[in-house]
Amino acid sequence: MNVQWYPGHMTKARRMMQENIKLIDLIIELVDARAPLSSRNPDIDELGKGRARLILLNKADLASEQWNRIWADWFRKQGFYVVKLDSRSRAGMKEIQNVIREACREKIERDRKRGILNRPVRAMVAGIPNVGKSTFINSFAGKACTKTGNRPGVTRGAQWIRLNRQTELLDTPGILWPKFDDQEVGIRLAMLGSVNDEILNLQELAGRLGSFLTGHYPGVLEERYKTAFSGETDMHGVLTRVAEARGCVTRGAEPDLDRAASFLLDDFRSGRLGKITLEFPPEGEYDKGIDE
Repeated sequence: MNVQWYPGHMTKARRMMQENIKLIDLIIELVDARAPLSSRNPDIDELGKGRARLILLNKADLASEQWNRIWADWFRKQGFYVVKLDSRSRAGMKEIQNVIREACREKIERDRKRGILNRPVRAMVAGIPNVGKSTFINSFAGKACTKTGNRPGVTRGAQWIRLNRQTELLDTPGILWPKFDDQEVGIRLAMLGSVNDEILNLQELAGRLGSFLTGHYPGVLEERYKTAFSGETDMHGVLTRVAEARGCVTRGAEPDLDRAASFLLDDFRSGRLGKITLEFPPEGEYDKGIDE
């Protein structure tokens, strides 16, 4: 399965970020806690050289809490500040202002020595499509400042938002990168909903997801669909079981695999399958003492 999606407006968005980076003290990068590496745009590391960095593990409520902890530790070892976050419920939000001040402590101290007091920290909010940037900003500000949506590409332009005397945020559109060198990255992003479903083979995508779940989260599909999946790793077989459980049949009384694929993907993306993490830190770079 080959996944590539790079609409023209993303080139413009990247150029805009390059033009504004000189105004920025801190880059706040949202990643999806269910796939923290796959949902990081590698271009942001290049853009963010010399800037303080804060990683927000967003949608942490949808991911395994044990893997959230391991991922947070892993990112800290790479030199990032990290906060686990659920933007919708505002869980983790109170911690962020203090972490922003800590991440920019040297900048604040330099300003103080120059006699510049109370100049706000300017932070760029960045991330891939559908990772929750606008929801985060609205929750952080305590009011609706930006457009939000459950589809990729809602935010198209940049806008400055003054939160308080201490912090100003630059909201940016979600951008991917022109080519996924590792197709597994593209597939994970498609599972998360960061790639437009209209360009995807949803049967194959959902089948890949089902195979992953039966291998790494045994019992999850049985719990949701009240039918046996034990040992079922064939993608077609997984979708057939979902179709039968949900009563999805075609006019010819065959399993409707298209509808079954939509059910499975929607149940995963919404968290109805439980707390699922799709990827794990590189082998040997985390404590294996974890009980999934």
